[in-house]
Amino acid sequence: MKAAVLNEVNRPLDIEEIQIDGPRPREVLIRTGATGVCHSDLHFVEGKYATPMPAVLGHEASGTVEAIGEQVTYVQPGDRVITCLSVFCGHCDKCLSGRPALCARVDVIRAPTEPPRLRRGDTSITQFFQISSFAEQMLVHEHAIVKVADDIPFEQLALIGCGVTTGVGAVLNTARVEPGSTVAVVGCGGVGLNCIQGAVLAGALRVIAIDQVETKLAMAREFGATDVIDASVAGVVEKVRNLTGGGVDYSFEAIGTKETAEQAFEMLGVGGTATVIGMIPEGTKIELDAGSFLRRGERKIQGSYMGSNRFRVDMPRYLEFYRQGRLKLDELVSQRLTLEQINRAFDDMKQGHLARSVITFD
Repeated sequence: MKAAVLNEVNRPLDIEEIQIDGPRPREVLIRTGATGVCHSDLHFVEGKYATPMPAVLGHEASGTVEAIGEQVTYVQPGDRVITCLSVFCGHCDKCLSGRPALCARVDVIRAPTEPPRLRRGDTSITQFFQISSFAEQMLVHEHAIVKVADDIPFEQLALIGCGVTTGVGAVLNTARVEPGSTVAVVGCGGVGLNCIQGAVLAGALRVIAIDQVETKLAMAREFGATDVIDASVAGVVEKVRNLTGGGVDYSFEAIGTKETAEQAFEMLGVGGTATVIGMIPEGTKIELDAGSFLRRGERKIQGSYMGSNRFRVDMPRYLEFYRQGRLKLDELVSQRLTLEQINRAFDDMKQGHLARSVITFD
């Protein structure tokens, strides 16, 4: 099959013919319909996070089941599915306590003694997040997919697989934003826009969007922001406090830098919670004024991994919100590209003007 392969950091992906294994027990072979290009993928291309190479990146995807292995009963060939990197085992402590996004990944990854799912001749290829969607096919554990109806295009389905689930989930599941509260979202890319949507769904009274790019602030208003702040001008935290009379109840950091994570905490009001979603480079230390935990009254900072999802429950709900006109998906698709244009998608992402590029497969 054709795939985009990361062979070396800080260089373009190579379009190559590679081999994909057949499904073993509990595994599903999927014909890729569409895959979003996420900023998380770019972090690995740029070497900010490490992965063994060669590797096939991509994790936000949808497609059609082509074949199933033994013991698979959840899907059949022809079913449409969305993938999710939060593949769950179903029997570890986190799964059994209702937090499958934090699963220990027991029994869902092939053992070193088994043949790799992806290879190039005799060379094993790393399967990124157990999905690797920058390819014509995906071979995944059955607990990495959710079955969906066939009334929604692949492009929109793919975005549910990460960006929507991460952003909306951070608001509804991780932070549990309450109706009537005030919310600030730092960074209005694909995930940030979905945080804004999540805040609207949660019934937030005020949703403040913060970014340096004018086009992103315009999109933020389209997605439900009540106020916007240009972060290219100094004094962001003070502006948030002035707008809200002391600070927001909830803030969300959706960029992935030390500075924006610190800002997200400092713009909180008394009793507020900051949720960091962005992939801050490994080894980065965040500096906070320890006295402000008491002086400004029980402020908290926390992380959110993939929107604290229970994706087989959450994703169908998000699709129903879309059908009802309460969740924007069409507007998230900034452009449709082919697999051969994958490096253009990364270049466009660096310019900072798009919500999401989507790779489509005929």
